[in-house]
Amino acid sequence: MKYISILRGINVGGKKKIKMFDLKALYESLGFCNVITYIQSGNVIFESNVKNKTSLKVLIEEAIKSKYKFSVPVELRTHRELANIIKNCPFGDVDLEENGTKVLVTFFDAAPSNDNVKKLLNTVVLPEQLVVKGKEAYVYCPGGYGKSKLSNTFLEKKFDVNATTRNWKSVSTLFELSM
Repeated sequence: MKYISILRGINVGGKKKIKMFDLKALYESLGFCNVITYIQSGNVIFESNVKNKTSLKVLIEEAIKSKYKFSVPVELRTHRELANIIKNCPFGDVDLEENGTKVLVTFFDAAPSNDNVKKLLNTVVLPEQLVVKGKEAYVYCPGGYGKSKLSNTFLEKKFDVNATTRNWKSVSTLFELSM
């Protein structure tokens, strides 16, 4: 089965440095096949016969901690799940040139509670938009993600979940690479 792993918080501001060449080698040492990395933020596509995503997630997190001596949360999605994420984008077809960095997907380790989602949705100020669907949130930040209050850390705190965020360009490329 093809998986996409999305690591949170590596190679940001010189902290938790992991070279993609080394990360690829680590995944291969775990017995994964056809390992591909994409950009320095910790996106890895790989194949594994293991069907239990929780087991895979724990295996990867423990291997990273053992090798690098720091913890890195990992989100896993299958190729099919990523296809559904793209298909279900509430903002329609996203023009990658115009809005590829203004539309983002935040991947949660668990679906946030309905109460927390309702509370937060009441605070979102247009033109920004936030749509939560299960274990993902779609974020539209026309002024740029760096200026938005809907940051990864903010959503983690408000929803009480672990999360990592990727822009639409990255999500689209990960999907294409995982075909």
